[in-house]
Amino acid sequence: MDTGTDVFHAAAGALAAEGWCALPGLLSAVQTRALAAECATMHDARLLLPAGTGAGRVASALRGDSTHWFVDGAMSAPQQMFADRIDALRIALNRELMLGLVDCESHYAVYRPGAGYARHLDRLRDNDARVVSAVFYLNSAWQEAEGGALRLYLADGAYRDIYPQAGTLLLFLSAQFEHEVLPAVRDRMSIACWMRQRRLGGG
Repeated sequence: MDTGTDVFHAAAGALAAEGWCALPGLLSAVQTRALAAECATMHDARLLLPAGTGAGRVASALRGDSTHWFVDGAMSAPQQMFADRIDALRIALNRELMLGLVDCESHYAVYRPGAGYARHLDRLRDNDARVVSAVFYLNSAWQEAEGGALRLYLADGAYRDIYPQAGTLLLFLSAQFEHEVLPAVRDRMSIACWMRQRRLGGG
């Protein structure tokens, strides 16, 4: 198998066994740096907007990031490269786990120093479309002392802290894992993505 297929197979196995995983290898270092550079440039140009919560994306004190959604047909070359790769992962997860995933939605997210996101579930109220949550990190040379971990709460009451080191992909089942973003001492960049099924009832 090629490296890409190995990553997809490892992701499927971990999701089936544990419901979550953090692994490298989704993109090359060059591809990851291209996304990081674009995200930083867009943020500096004020092209990322304060994020909201819920289906209506209403402004909330629960979260402190700014985002830019990737739009089909209007993506930059780095965005399209990421979208193609994450869609290949979606197809592989469907093949191995029969999840019924039909599409993905993604956005850049930047948290300024001191900003975070309170504990929450990614599955929206009255909307079961989101099945797999994915976060791809863009921060080079990140140190644990800088904070910024995504804290994933497990069923047994324990938690895992995943630090936002460039090239790390975090995957977890959207309906099963509450999580929060802890504040950092420097800008924290990522791509948040959700792999979706058709809503039950055809919505």
